[in-house]
Amino acid sequence: MNKQKVLILCTGNSARSQMADGLLRQMAGDRFDVKSAGTIASFVRPQAIAVMAEIGIDISGHRSKCLDEFLGEPFDYVITVCDNAKESCPIFPGRAQRIHWSFDDPAEAAGDAETQLELFRRVRDEIKGRLGEFLAAV
Repeated sequence: MNKQKVLILCTGNSARSQMADGLLRQMAGDRFDVKSAGTIASFVRPQAIAVMAEIGIDISGHRSKCLDEFLGEPFDYVITVCDNAKESCPIFPGRAQRIHWSFDDPAEAAGDAETQLELFRRVRDEIKGRLGEFLAAV
């Protein structure tokens, strides 16, 4: 069985798209070839790495990528996880179905370290829920 190709996009490929990438690989890596990128490349946030490790998913080896790396590559699904990425997302060749989910940016969390981690956890769990709905529908 050929795996369907999924590209998950956000602004900096530092938190939301990285967490979604790790989650989808764990939940259905046997069905999907998963890539993630940002409208700009930055770095993978340590808080994203930490909250994913809490649920047994290691994204510490991930790197932040710019969507330019994937231009011209055909995808079955292009999932944007923030409004900025939705507005900036180019057209990909082929039959890519575009899906948009808007999640809060945990990188913008104010407060102490624990307060920031709580937002990362909430967004992680929201992404996991949406991915579960996506998998049930495809």
